[in-house]
Amino acid sequence: MHVGLEGDYNNVHPHARCTVDNYIGGVYYNSEDTTSAYIGKTSKVSKFNVEYGLVTGYSGMDHAPMIRVEKDGFFVAPSYETDGNTGVIIGIELKLNP
Repeated sequence: MHVGLEGDYNNVHPHARCTVDNYIGGVYYNSEDTTSAYIGKTSKVSKFNVEYGLVTGYSGMDHAPMIRVEKDGFFVAPSYETDGNTGVIIGIELKLNP
């Protein structure tokens, strides 16, 4: 779910990830209906998993910073539109191999 954003965005983001130690990399179908690739790290902060890194595939820039906070399959991530509008993405991640 995209909160605070004005565009008409895709709300389903299937993705595949590889995790080695605290490093992550993967691809997903993004909010703009294109494919994104990302690399980054994951860290535990209090009771939350925090993922951060770089992502491709968005119209605003070639390589964008990313951050996502997750707990028990629920996540929140900041987002922005190229006109300067900001919001958040809130979702549930269903894992095939938890």
